[in-house]
Amino acid sequence: MKVAAPGTSRRRGFTLLELVLALLLMSLLVGMIFSTFSANMQLGNAVMQTQNEEGERKAMFELLGKMFGTLPGNARMELSSNDAGAQYLSDLTLQNVPLAFTWGGTEKVAKAVRLSTVPRRDGYLDIVLRYYEEEILQDSDNQETNTSLEPFAEVVLLEDVRTFEWQVLDGRTMEWAYDWDLVGRLPLQMELTVAFGANGEFMKQIFWIPPKQDPEVMMRQLQQQQRGGGGGGGPGGGGGDGDKPDIPPIEVK
Repeated sequence: MKVAAPGTSRRRGFTLLELVLALLLMSLLVGMIFSTFSANMQLGNAVMQTQNEEGERKAMFELLGKMFGTLPGNARMELSSNDAGAQYLSDLTLQNVPLAFTWGGTEKVAKAVRLSTVPRRDGYLDIVLRYYEEEILQDSDNQETNTSLEPFAEVVLLEDVRTFEWQVLDGRTMEWAYDWDLVGRLPLQMELTVAFGANGEFMKQIFWIPPKQDPEVMMRQLQQQQRGGGGGGGPGGGGGDGDKPDIPPIEVK
């Protein structure tokens, strides 16, 4: 029988209790690391989603501002609003605003576009922009809008919208209205009230519509002037310096 030398310690393994405690500490440490990583990932995804939503809203406002700011003089606008109880549903149609782009690999030209609020089952709205190859608004107040035409393309601009309401300012009466169907005239301003989500704040955006002359009206005026004999220099004809009578000098004594 061997006897351990004095001053030396006997080697022994880990007990079952020590192994359990070590595994418990390791699992706690891994759980803390995983929860911290998961919280950081959720925060990053929330920030990214918020940035994407803000980017989409900013892009839509920029698109609308560009559309209203570049309307030609012969553009036709029609706004119809319907009180659906908790929300206003609207259709904003712009015609004679040719837009050329590629859709499905094919060159398309839209003569009319319509921005519509589409209700969903969950109570929110989708804002959809539809493109039409043909004119859908008639040239007279007595004729109804052509609702049989189908759009050849549509794009969902916004989702989860709680409120999307238009108002138009008549430049002649300086009064606001929820509808617009005046042929040959455009409003002075467009005001849009928007709210997103269940607790989103109301935001208002105003779009100015620069006054422009209708090119068809301008051509008719030019043709009338040409048929009227053109421009003379006023009564007596002429208008240049060579047509003025000679005035003798006055002699001062």
